[in-house]
Amino acid sequence: NKLATQAADDLLSQGVTPAQIDVIKRAHLRYDGTDSVIVVAFGDIAGMVEQFESAYKKRYSFLMPEKAMIIEAISVEAIGVSNDREEKAEQLPPRAGALQSTETVKLFSGGQWHDTALYRREDMRPGDIVHGPAIIAEKNATNIVEPGWLAEVTPLNHLVMQRYQARTQRKAIGTTADPVMLEVFNNLFMSIAEQMGLRLQNTAFSVNIKERLDFSCALFDAQGNLIANAPHIPVHLGSMGESIRTIIRENAGKMQPGDVFMLNDPYHGGTHLPDITVITPAFDKDGRDILFYVGSRGHHSDIGGITPGSMPANSTVVEEEGILINNFQLVRAGRFLEQETVALLGSGPYPARNIAQNLADLQAQIAANQKGVDELLKMVDHFGLDVVQAYMGHVQDNAEEAVRRVITLLKDSSYDYRLDNGAVIKVAIRVNHAERTADIDFTGTSPQLNNNFNAPSAICMAAVLYVFRTLVDDEIPLNAGCLKPLNVIIPEGSMLNPRYPAAVVSGNVETSSCITNALYGALGVLASAPGTMNNFTFGNGEYQYYETISGGSGAGKGFNGTDVVQTHMTNSRLTDPEILEWRYPVRLESYEIRENSGGIGQWHGGNGGVRKIRFLEAMTASILSNNRIVPPFGAAGGSPGQCGRNMVIRKDGTQEELGFVASTEMQPGDVFVIATPGGGGYGKPV
Repeated sequence: NKLATQAADDLLSQGVTPAQIDVIKRAHLRYDGTDSVIVVAFGDIAGMVEQFESAYKKRYSFLMPEKAMIIEAISVEAIGVSNDREEKAEQLPPRAGALQSTETVKLFSGGQWHDTALYRREDMRPGDIVHGPAIIAEKNATNIVEPGWLAEVTPLNHLVMQRYQARTQRKAIGTTADPVMLEVFNNLFMSIAEQMGLRLQNTAFSVNIKERLDFSCALFDAQGNLIANAPHIPVHLGSMGESIRTIIRENAGKMQPGDVFMLNDPYHGGTHLPDITVITPAFDKDGRDILFYVGSRGHHSDIGGITPGSMPANSTVVEEEGILINNFQLVRAGRFLEQETVALLGSGPYPARNIAQNLADLQAQIAANQKGVDELLKMVDHFGLDVVQAYMGHVQDNAEEAVRRVITLLKDSSYDYRLDNGAVIKVAIRVNHAERTADIDFTGTSPQLNNNFNAPSAICMAAVLYVFRTLVDDEIPLNAGCLKPLNVIIPEGSMLNPRYPAAVVSGNVETSSCITNALYGALGVLASAPGTMNNFTFGNGEYQYYETISGGSGAGKGFNGTDVVQTHMTNSRLTDPEILEWRYPVRLESYEIRENSGGIGQWHGGNGGVRKIRFLEAMTASILSNNRIVPPFGAAGGSPGQCGRNMVIRKDGTQEELGFVASTEMQPGDVFVIATPGGGGYGKPV
């Protein structure tokens, strides 16, 4: 009441009368231990709790009744309501006779042409009514009166249009593929995934998800096939389907409305442990049948492991990289299983370092999934379940046909791609033009490694899906249909299909980039981008941070590479310098283009960058990279890009060169320097 009085007094001092003042009181509530605030109307406690729980469940799909509710703030808004100003009728000169049209023109409406009267707006007076079809032209606008509508001039000389004939019954959309509706559904599905991403970004806590946008959202059919995605992180999207199918397989017949699951297990559809996938089944309104699945995958800043940031340079088994999660139930029947989740994240020899941040981001992923479920069910209400499910099939069929058309233009080819650690990715593409299919064969690739550059088979499939989608000019969503004409052969026990407990943290970021470059090398359409995401992590017991740093993209026929840009399997952005320095005890000394690092050619490769970060507290820093020894290749006679470089400049000026993978202890005043590779050039220099 004191706040209300103060606010009202401010308005009174400005000449607003008491009768014109409207005071609105609000309470800002949150669960204890969270930072997600819900604003409700201030009132009795029971009423505020009811408002909070209703809004919270709508946003996040679950409640936490075991947690105390905190009133974080009380706000009061005083509004001075202005008196309604009476609008006076405009005095118009009289018109001689009835309203007459100036001419008759042709108008196409409702699938046919109409002889249509054209009127001038200045000739119209209050009380005039014009039935459609008609055109009313004025100096700064043209008003179309469709058949079945009328336009009436009000006493205040306003033009108001309204329907006076019932709308003709329209034919329902069928389940047979229609080219126009196919495009509509393509965009509808992608729009839902984009809305999921916006909710995840807006509700997440960590810099990694909220600022760097290191997450992906996608829609899946009832069998776990990828239907559509937002343009997020390709390595996430192409591999997420296997995660969905794992949850389906492990929970068949047991899922119920309000359930949510998570996993990060690289041997069951995951990529590497920091990438946690949250999966929500979408039930019908009766809660009996699962119609769809939605998924969101976010890179958590720390999930445990032997180094802060969970991207260790020297891990040899997966347990050293963090907490392994497979088919864990995160929400049961609308109740967030916080205690069980905390116990999981705090278990094992290398537990997560910032569980509160993990929980906040997991809750944001749940909220994003709920947005996807809500929007899919709206589609079902609007179009009907049979139509939505039919078009989920049609968009996959369309993508399949688009890839088959591309395959007819390809020829048999192969490429051997060598990594800095000596491993080799071998790929052979064999085309069957008659059947419009292709074998993508990785036989001969190096066996499973004793370092962490192993990549689960889901990552290899994601790279294949991405590359063949980029060959298609049509605007189609990246979905499972793209893979139907492709037979991908990945030898078990190789570095692209390792056996447990192989370490895999670099496989998702480094090896995925190398697979992509190997495929483009075989196809001959693009010079190499960096076979690395230049993964930089630092942290201690209090802070954990991770970022990927851009290099130069490879050139192709008719275009140069781009300087300092995320390429292929990554699509995250860097944290704004202000936020980086506000949230962490570091200073961004500089970030600049690395001139002349792109390969020379008829079309030159993009330049890499140089990033320097000064540490203000003692922390452990790690770099996972590639192309520090073997440069990104050029194509069609173009030169390779320059190799990257990692080093530390100590406070006393001493420079320490680091390898392509390294961890080091940073002291206050030390500077970590990362020079990223340039892209390869394309074509012989002219």
